[in-house]
Amino acid sequence: MDAMRQTFLNELAAATTPEAVEQLRVRYLGRKGILTELRKGTDMGSMDPEQRRQFGTRFNDLKETIEAELTRAIGRLKGAPAAGRQSLDLTLPAAERRSGSLHPITLVQMELEVIFRGMGFQVLTGYDVESEFFNFDSLNIPSDHPAREMQDTYWLTNGMLLRTHTSANQVRALGELGAPLRAIFPGRCFRYEAIDAKHENTFYQLEGLMVDREISVANLIAVMRALLAEVFRREVTVRLRPGFFPFVEPGFELDIQCLLCSGAGCPTCRTGWLELIPCGLVHPNVLRHAGVDPEQWSGFAFGLGLTRLAMMKFGIPDIRLFNSGDLRFCSQFPVAL
Repeated sequence: MDAMRQTFLNELAAATTPEAVEQLRVRYLGRKGILTELRKGTDMGSMDPEQRRQFGTRFNDLKETIEAELTRAIGRLKGAPAAGRQSLDLTLPAAERRSGSLHPITLVQMELEVIFRGMGFQVLTGYDVESEFFNFDSLNIPSDHPAREMQDTYWLTNGMLLRTHTSANQVRALGELGAPLRAIFPGRCFRYEAIDAKHENTFYQLEGLMVDREISVANLIAVMRALLAEVFRREVTVRLRPGFFPFVEPGFELDIQCLLCSGAGCPTCRTGWLELIPCGLVHPNVLRHAGVDPEQWSGFAFGLGLTRLAMMKFGIPDIRLFNSGDLRFCSQFPVAL
C-alpha cells in the first residue's frame, strides 16, 4: 500500500487542472477504482484476526490520505483557501463604525441635573428595591391607606418591593443629612400599570426636596417656573390645581399644556393637558419620620416625570417607545445641553 500511496501522490502532483484531479478521484475512489478492486481482491477470510486488523487500518489510512489530498488539490486549483485558513475578500465593504447615542430620558435627566445644581440642589441616588417603610410608611401611607391602591407594585419574596416613586428617598436623605437640605433624586420607578400611550409599568421620575425655615408655596412655584423655562427654552402654559398626596399638605398637581397639540387634545394627552409635576409642602409626619422638627422646619417636594417631560421636549407621542430597545429611536436625539 505504501507503493500505491507514493504512486498516487506522484500522479496528483502531475495533475494541473481540476479535470485531471477529478479523473484521479474516479480512478482511485470510483465504484471500479483501484481501492475498490484492492478491497474486493483481498481474501480477508484466509487472514487471522491480527492480519485483518492491520489490513483494515492500512487500507483506511490510504483511503483517507487520497481523499484529503484530492480535496486539497481541488481547492488549490479552484482558488479556494487552504484548509484551516480564512480568506480575505477585498471587495467587501468595510465594517460600519457607528457613534453611540444617549437615550432621550438620559438627556433630559442630565439637563435637569445641571439646572438644579445651578439652583443649589445636590444630586442623590436611591435604590430600585426599597423597604415598605421608606416607600410607604415614612411617607404617611400606612398599610390601610387607600393611596396604596393607586400604587400597586411588584413585591419580592423577602418583603421588599420595587419602588413606586422616587419619593422613597425623602426620609432617608433627611435622616442622613438633616435640615436644611436641597436635593433631587432621579431614578427608575415601577408600578403595575395598564400600558397605553402615556402609561408604562417602568418609568423615570426626578424627586425634588427642599427643607429650610419658612418655606412656602411661593418658593415651590418659583422653582417650578424657573425649571420649566430652562427646560423648554420658551414660555409654557401651566396650571396648578389641588391634588391629594399623603406626604404633602397642601398638595397640588402642576399640569403642562400639551406641546404636541397646543392644548387641542390628541391621543397622547386626550384633554389638552398632561399631569407633569405632583407637588406640595412636605407633610409634618414625613418630617417627624426623618427626625426633623416640623415646628422649626418646613419644605416642599415634587415628583417630576422624566419620561413625560422627555415626551413633551422631543415630541414623542407614545411612552412605549422609550423601552422598545430600538436603536433607531435613540439615535435621532441630539446631545446638546
